[in-house]
Amino acid sequence: MAGRVAGKMAFVTGGAQGLGAAMARMLAQEGAKVSIADINHHGAKAVAAEINAALGEDTAFAFPLDVTKEDQWIYALEEADAAMGGISVLVNNAGISRGGNIEQLSYEDWKLVMSVNVDSVFLGTKHALRYMRAHQPGSIINISSIAGLIAAHNSPVYNASKAGVWLLSKGIALHCAKQGLDIRSNSIHPTFIDTPILDPLRQQFGTEVAHGKLARQIPLGHIGEPGDIASAVIYLASDESKFMTGAELKLDGGISAM
Repeated sequence: MAGRVAGKMAFVTGGAQGLGAAMARMLAQEGAKVSIADINHHGAKAVAAEINAALGEDTAFAFPLDVTKEDQWIYALEEADAAMGGISVLVNNAGISRGGNIEQLSYEDWKLVMSVNVDSVFLGTKHALRYMRAHQPGSIINISSIAGLIAAHNSPVYNASKAGVWLLSKGIALHCAKQGLDIRSNSIHPTFIDTPILDPLRQQFGTEVAHGKLARQIPLGHIGEPGDIASAVIYLASDESKFMTGAELKLDGGISAM
């Protein structure tokens, strides 16, 4: 079924690589216009150029965005609205992690991860709703993690930040419903996905060993692919999910079933 998001205008953060790039490509392939925002503007422009070469000019656009900076959000959303003729889908995908248990983790790293992972969802949604009101139905898709639902001893800030994204998504959903807006808000909760976020582990152990270590934690026996998450974004961005809001999609290979 082609054209599942035809006519949609999507704004994707963290779109220069990994999950964000996969989401942008699939949204465009399924008929949406896409604005790719990233602190790595060069990388965002490269993904947009690739999409335009394949699907035609003015399909994809790229904007610089540090998701922790409110003024940059205001600028990027205004520019994206003008470029695409509106915004109807917001994908808050940008995120980072820092290791260390509760005693090892520095306060600076705590604040950084919370700012990138949680403040960005607050800022993006707060300022995107202005544009999305004019282009309903709309969908806000926040990329959390299975780590936002299941804790670990050595990931306090990642756990806390992704749990924050999870519950914030529900609050946004209820706000939009209370306002009578046809704008939905849902979260996606992946487990280990084959993206650059796994590079430190691959560098430490080698790709085969690293992937094996991760796969043994997953009932299905393998890590996920970026397309697995992008496909979920298509569903939530499309009108196929018009009755789904305040919910979470667990794409975790069965981890949460244990």
